Amino acid sequence: MLTGEGVFRIHWVLGTDRLLAVCHCGAEREFEDPVELWDWLLGHPEGHRNVREEL
Repeated sequence: MLTGEGVFRIHWVLGTDRLLAVCHCGAEREFEDPVELWDWLLGHPEGHRNVREEL
């Protein structure tokens, strides 16, 4: 599995029409619209909470 800076993950939420976006910073958010999902991922860090800094 790839890891590191610039690796994004998109998971289909089983039993729904929703997608879970996971940014390389650890931020996660669910979307129905794939265009909004990619706008959010590629807009890093705007709107993202850096989980690693809080640990």
